[in-house]
Amino acid sequence: MTGVINALLAAALFGASTPFAKMMLGQVQPVMMAGLLYLGSGLGLLAWFALRAMNAKGKGGGFAPLTVPDLPWFAGAILAGGVAGPLLLMTGLILVPASTASLLLNLEGALTALLAWIVFKENLDRRIFAGMGLIVTAGLLLAWQERPEFGVPWGALAIVGACLCWAIDNNLTRKVSAGDAVQIAGIKGLVAGMVNLAIALFLGAAWPAWANVVLAGLIGFLGYGASLAMFVVALRHLGAARTGAYFSAAPFVGVVVALLLFHEAPGSLFWLASGMMAAGIWLHLTERHEHAHAHPAMRHIHSHVHDEHHSHRHDFPWDGKEPHTHEHEHEPITHWHAHFPDIHHRHGH
Repeated sequence: MTGVINALLAAALFGASTPFAKMMLGQVQPVMMAGLLYLGSGLGLLAWFALRAMNAKGKGGGFAPLTVPDLPWFAGAILAGGVAGPLLLMTGLILVPASTASLLLNLEGALTALLAWIVFKENLDRRIFAGMGLIVTAGLLLAWQERPEFGVPWGALAIVGACLCWAIDNNLTRKVSAGDAVQIAGIKGLVAGMVNLAIALFLGAAWPAWANVVLAGLIGFLGYGASLAMFVVALRHLGAARTGAYFSAAPFVGVVVALLLFHEAPGSLFWLASGMMAAGIWLHLTERHEHAHAHPAMRHIHSHVHDEHHSHRHDFPWDGKEPHTHEHEHEPITHWHAHFPDIHHRHGH
């Protein structure tokens, strides 16, 4: 359940941050706000990473660094999600109404799952596909505002393109998800923050009051930074399709927080969407994928405990504490048990 809990917490933090970020849009220009949120995410996580490393120094602690084979995947994820995605989103927001943009942004979860299934060959059976469909549809219903008017088609296509970029980002990040989640999310947040701030300044946005800068950074650290770190952990345990589906619950959390903040009565669409989302999550939680499968020999580094997949010896003094992080080797093994498409189960079917 580690992956499920992290995916749902990531969705909850991101969804809860949205109403607070919207409350600040009267004082901060939207593109500037996006830059400050991402920058707060990156700076906060990298500070956390540095403090954690200093605290672990000399105590036998460690983290899973990005390796040379990881770099092309990680660079692609940053370019797609931190550079191309924000650029396309800002272009689309100029050309289409906000209500249309909200509907289109819900496509990220569906595109993430489709790419995982078709391109990256991640297992996605009918039960998971149905659950994902219910969750994404519930998000669309929550974003629906009567009859949204579609603007220039190029704007809508730009937002769909942004969703596709983030779907590519999610699937490429899955490739490096064995690495340290705080480091990965921190670098991605820093790059996305600098890109969005550069766009905002290029468009002539004014620098906001420092109190708003600090507040936006704090919201970004929790709603974007901590959320993204948990998202990476979920990718490690669940794969991209399932993580993307759980994360699509974020709009529901945002609506609940907004209802509590503004004391509004939920409408009928809210209850319909709630039921569909609950049904979709239930389909995912009750999944049981089990069959005989083979693990090839592999060597990698990540945080782990000694279970049926980690029965290796240590070539260093070990104090018996778990989980711990070090490079280790997996011997070839064939066995049968229930599993998700995590970092150890990316086999074909």
